[in-house]
Amino acid sequence: MTHSFRTDTHAPYYDEERSRRDSIGQYALLPLRIFLGVTFIYAGLDKLTDSAFMKGSGSGSVGDLMRSVRDSSAIPALVDLSLKNPVGFGYAIAFGELAVGIGTLLGILARLAALGGALISLSLWLTVSWASDPYYYGNDLPYMFLWVALVLGGAPYLSLDALIRRRRYGRARQGF
Repeated sequence: MTHSFRTDTHAPYYDEERSRRDSIGQYALLPLRIFLGVTFIYAGLDKLTDSAFMKGSGSGSVGDLMRSVRDSSAIPALVDLSLKNPVGFGYAIAFGELAVGIGTLLGILARLAALGGALISLSLWLTVSWASDPYYYGNDLPYMFLWVALVLGGAPYLSLDALIRRRRYGRARQGF
């Protein structure tokens, strides 16, 4: 039995004419980038502007949140690590969310930003939302898989990464 590959299903190269379906399909990850970028920027700013959250203890603080999930998390040692300095951990998460959100929204180092988002979501799933029953009530697991899609796909269009790539490609073709 012989196998063959269909070449008409591959995305066209720069010099080829695009079909309408290819033109629309190239933007498939854009709504995901916008949603995740805006959501993570909002989450980071929300944490930074909530004076109750950025405290080691007290109602609504990161410290109390971590203490409340310690015994129900999948990795209690990770929670214990955050409890050594809950305020520092809160700032690290907030600034991490901001960096991931900005990188994703602008499409700068988009795959690296998406990997950061996936790791943040994974760590939150294994700690804060691990006890959700059934598991799909916890929102961090679906976020992690949305980030994985961006890790794989990157930001090929309407991004700073694409602009840089186009400039490099143009220079390579011109012999620069």
